[in-house]
Amino acid sequence: MKKILFLLALLLLPLGVAEAQKVALVDMEFILKKDPAYTAMTRQIDDLSKRWQDEVTSIEKKAETAYKSYQGEAAFLSADQKKAREESIVALEKQAYDLKRKYFGPEGDLFKRREALMKPIQDRVWTAMKELARRGGLQLIIDRSSSKIVYADPALDVSESIVSMLGLSGR
Repeated sequence: MKKILFLLALLLLPLGVAEAQKVALVDMEFILKKDPAYTAMTRQIDDLSKRWQDEVTSIEKKAETAYKSYQGEAAFLSADQKKAREESIVALEKQAYDLKRKYFGPEGDLFKRREALMKPIQDRVWTAMKELARRGGLQLIIDRSSSKIVYADPALDVSESIVSMLGLSGR
């Protein structure tokens, strides 16, 4: 709570406006949990994640089994056979690693899928917030679950004034 109050004070201080600002709080987690589309999207992402994780785990187990087999038979293998088996094991481990990166990496398929499925839900919530702000004369809407500003009246943006004060308008 102190964090939100500090954030509000910090935002409103440079405005120098004598009138009270109209601010509202929202709880995005609460809103999203009430949305059946979000629940369905979450279930779909969880199912996909489990399927992909099972695929990766299967390959990792193959590599582990191949390695254990190799350890047990290594004494009876020729140098060429050892090299071929080692390369096979390394290839399985690399395949598992590459799949993990492809599916679960920062720019992976799971991230992209979640983002694509979440966009229409976010757009609906954003549109509703903008309409609520317009109807209620709200200047700021802050998400209380993350302390982030999720809507700000463009009239509150003093960036151009700061640029002008700094003499940076010509650059």
